[in-house]
Amino acid sequence: MSVKYENPLCKRYASSEMQFIFSDDNKFSTWRRLWIALAESQKELGLDITQNQIDEMICNAKNINYEAANKYEAEVRHDVMAHILAYGEQCPAAKPIIHLGATSCYVGDNTDIILMRSAMLLI
Repeated sequence: MSVKYENPLCKRYASSEMQFIFSDDNKFSTWRRLWIALAESQKELGLDITQNQIDEMICNAKNINYEAANKYEAEVRHDVMAHILAYGEQCPAAKPIIHLGATSCYVGDNTDIILMRSAMLLI
C-alpha cells in the first residue's frame, strides 16, 4: 500500500502532509488504533480481555501485512473483515477480541471523521 493518497489531482493540488492523512497506511493504522481503544474500553467495562491481548495489538498496530489483507479480501470480499483476519494472524492471542461487538461502521465512519479532522487542522 502507500503512505500517500493517490489520485490524479494530488500531484497538482495536495501537499505531502494531506496525501499522508488520506493514505492507506494512515487509514488502516487508524483502524487498528480504534480496535485497540475498543478492546481497552471493553476490558475496563469487565469483558474477558487480557492486558496481554491488548499489548499484542499495540505491538502490531503499525505492522500492517497488506499481502495478507489482500489475500483475505479476495476471499471474503469485505475490506474490514479482511483487515481483521490479517491483524488476527499477527496477533493470535488477540484474534478473538479484535473488532469484538463492533460493526464495519465503527472503524469506517470513525476513521473518516478522524482523517477529516486531521485535514481540517492542517488547513
